[in-house]
Amino acid sequence: MSSKTVLGRGVGALLPDTSEEDLENRYFFCDIDKILPNPNQPRVFFDTEKLQELADSIREKGVIQPLLVTKGAGNRYTLVAGERRLRAAKLVQLEEVPVLLLDEARQDESLELALIENIQRQDLNPIEEAQAYARLMDEFQFTQEEVGRKVGKQRSTITNTLRLLALPVAIQQDVATGVLSEGHARALLRIKDDAEHLKSLRNKILAEGLSVRETERLCARTPVPPPPGDLQNKTSTTSQQETLSPSYCQALTTQLGNHLRTRVRIVQQGQRGRLEIEYYSPDDLDRLVGMFME
Repeated sequence: MSSKTVLGRGVGALLPDTSEEDLENRYFFCDIDKILPNPNQPRVFFDTEKLQELADSIREKGVIQPLLVTKGAGNRYTLVAGERRLRAAKLVQLEEVPVLLLDEARQDESLELALIENIQRQDLNPIEEAQAYARLMDEFQFTQEEVGRKVGKQRSTITNTLRLLALPVAIQQDVATGVLSEGHARALLRIKDDAEHLKSLRNKILAEGLSVRETERLCARTPVPPPPGDLQNKTSTTSQQETLSPSYCQALTTQLGNHLRTRVRIVQQGQRGRLEIEYYSPDDLDRLVGMFME
């Protein structure tokens, strides 16, 4: 049986620079109890029903594609990619699963591989996917375009998904757990800076089962301004509460820093703030000004 048949096309896509012979030499069956979870696992929520469906498939056909692991302490291995397969295999009480051992040179790539594998398999919910993009940009200094190439998606898709991280944590949680759809979340981005209106509309969506189109129409309407006496207090409260999420800020600063090739900071002051761009010499300042003037 050829390595391509044994390993499947997915492994080759994740490790494009590895020969088929090398892949086959690193392939073996491992005691399932010796595999430790990946500390960098980007997935937080595991759909119980879908996990059971995978378990039923594994019970009938076995684990088709091997898990990716690195050598751990003692006689153990650390999972790089294949969390759902590992969990499903445990559900059907398998004693061994096929694995592919990554060499030491690739151990530093474990987070990148775990993120990309999950994204490519569409295993992540929209918020986890956005966080995965942000981590790729933060920890590997990838631009949005580079992230798009690695996961096989358009840069505009990466940009739109990252925007979900600008929503308040409570709304992100709704999207992550499926209470709100990604379409509803994109519509709510229009009013993300109005906490009261956002909460009210979120409750209305759930109570009345509003469609995405209906939500978009409601978000497009200008909210009724508060009474003059309440304006100052509301502005003060909003300034304290309405800020961009740290992960979204990090994704933006990483992208802009990579583009400008210098350090960039976002300093928030309520709904307002400032963008700080460092330069290291008069020539460097001229270079940055030239980029903005193009």
